[in-house]
Amino acid sequence: MGKRFNRILIIADIEGSSGCWDYRASSFKTPEWARACVAMTLDVAAVVKALFESGVKNIRVKDFHRTAYNLLPELIDPHAEIIHGYHSGPVPGLGNPGSAEAVLFLGMHAASGTGGFLAHTLTSRIAQLTVNAKPLAEIELFAASLAPFGIKPVFFSGCPVACEQAVQAIENLSVYAIDKSGGPDSFDAAAWRSGLVQAALAALSNDRAKPYRRKGPLRARLTLRDGVSTARKIAERWRLAYEGGQILLEAADMQDLYLKLIRICYLTPLVQKMLPLCLPAYNLWGRIGLAWVRRQINRGITDCPLKHNLVKPKDN
Repeated sequence: MGKRFNRILIIADIEGSSGCWDYRASSFKTPEWARACVAMTLDVAAVVKALFESGVKNIRVKDFHRTAYNLLPELIDPHAEIIHGYHSGPVPGLGNPGSAEAVLFLGMHAASGTGGFLAHTLTSRIAQLTVNAKPLAEIELFAASLAPFGIKPVFFSGCPVACEQAVQAIENLSVYAIDKSGGPDSFDAAAWRSGLVQAALAALSNDRAKPYRRKGPLRARLTLRDGVSTARKIAERWRLAYEGGQILLEAADMQDLYLKLIRICYLTPLVQKMLPLCLPAYNLWGRIGLAWVRRQINRGITDCPLKHNLVKPKDN
């Protein structure tokens, strides 16, 4: 066994968490989403608790689903830093990655155009995204953006398809799958969460992990669900090549590709110029959504086994 990692970054999503069972549970301000937020939080909280108990010194958790306001910090060990919302900086969405040595990906999903549970890359508007003729999952984008800081991807959880894609893309990655094929009624969340914790703890001694650096050139083909006219409009907006309903991209490396995909999926040239104003407004919308989740819990509409902990909410 090599040296254990003691400074950890966790990137958390909702589709591969223990409480998301359909598209409505990943959507914004639905009863299903409120329940999924609680379950996602409990998944993260269990891992964080076990990591601290094992001797990990520093944990930062990045909420990375939709508005990036899904986790309830008051249910997570207060020594962990919960990063809500989206931030400008060297790492898209995250901002400054801090001093983390390793990153754990919890609750992730498979790539657009594949058969995984609620599979998509960045946004469900993308019907298919391939790079050098292979589907591209988010873990490659996220891990590559952290590589310049020496942060090593060591652990990944998600549906079986997502896990298979992750290990094919990144060498020496430990994975722990969540099988949702039987539906929520037959799923034992407590037992699965216990297994998740043990797998995450084992990954702390992964001395074979390396920062993920995928070199170019990279050639991407992106198909939008909205059809040919939308693809043409976006391609012309950013002066990109297109072919039929596909936008064609060339990138020097994965980081370059990530920035280009962010522009295509979320921005216009005007919005890009106004990001210093737009980001705070979008983050406010996320805080409003999370406040709504808390109201659902306090009114008894959404069950939470630790409801008494919600008296003094703590948003970062």
